Amino acid sequence: MSDTDILTRLILATLLGGLVGMERQIHHKPAGLRTHILVCIGACMCMMIGLSINKEFGGGIDPSRIAAQVVSGIGFLGAGTIMVTKASVKGLTTAASIWATSALGLAIGNGMFFAASVAAVIMVTVLLVFEFIEERFALKASDENE
Repeated sequence: MSDTDILTRLILATLLGGLVGMERQIHHKPAGLRTHILVCIGACMCMMIGLSINKEFGGGIDPSRIAAQVVSGIGFLGAGTIMVTKASVKGLTTAASIWATSALGLAIGNGMFFAASVAAVIMVTVLLVFEFIEERFALKASDENE
């Protein structure tokens, strides 16, 4: 992998992770801009390392093994954003966005730039649009209860 490839992947991971993180930051969620950027860059690096090891050792090493550890390991970071009280559970969407952002990083690290870009746009759209829809339904439900 050339230095240009590495630079392109890391910059794209920063931008796309930042795109998702910015939405979380704007809504004052527990994990925001910096967290999502770091998760995306870290996952990207892990994937590039897996691909590099595979290439260096003649294909005898499966690069998906590192990716699998990112997917499972990132769940622990996301779990730290979940708050459970007697009446509610908060932080699930932020946990899911952290997990999905790690998948963006893995895709970018693997060179899947288009897929990662489309996924990032869809993720941000879901976070913004569906929040509006959920609030709209909640408003209707509370109006009916009054």
